[in-house]
Amino acid sequence: MSSSIVHRWCTFRVGDACFAVDSAVVIEVLRDRGLTQVPLAARGVLGLAHLRGRIVPVVDPVEILGVARRPAGPRTHLVMSLGDDWYGLLVDEMLDVIEIPLERIEQPTPAGSRGDVVAGIFAAENRLVHLLDPERMIQVLVRQATHHAGRPGGLHGGDD
Repeated sequence: MSSSIVHRWCTFRVGDACFAVDSAVVIEVLRDRGLTQVPLAARGVLGLAHLRGRIVPVVDPVEILGVARRPAGPRTHLVMSLGDDWYGLLVDEMLDVIEIPLERIEQPTPAGSRGDVVAGIFAAENRLVHLLDPERMIQVLVRQATHHAGRPGGLHGGDD
């Protein structure tokens, strides 16, 4: 009998695709709530949520993941802890927590917009699950914000 290393992943849908993040980084799952808008934020930052004394940036992964959002409906914020910071990820539908043996995770192909943020692929019985690296997702957003800030008038809303 061989023992295999198993990780727990929180699965969710964005558009018609299935994604997951390591359950160890998930703090809470919240129903869609009001956000405070942030002027001149990076394109993927939807706003800020207040959660138990913390300010939590909420990001929309649609552009980073290269998927189309489902028609309007209730959304969920998946709140994650990355180091000392918390981030909310807007998802269309929470699915379930699944256990995946490490040897069943395939390496992703580095093609397309998902290549930077997908850490692995798991072929479940009824769906393909893209395993995300949430730290890479935040880094992609920071790169976008830095690029945006580098434009003339990008930080101050100048005449561009």
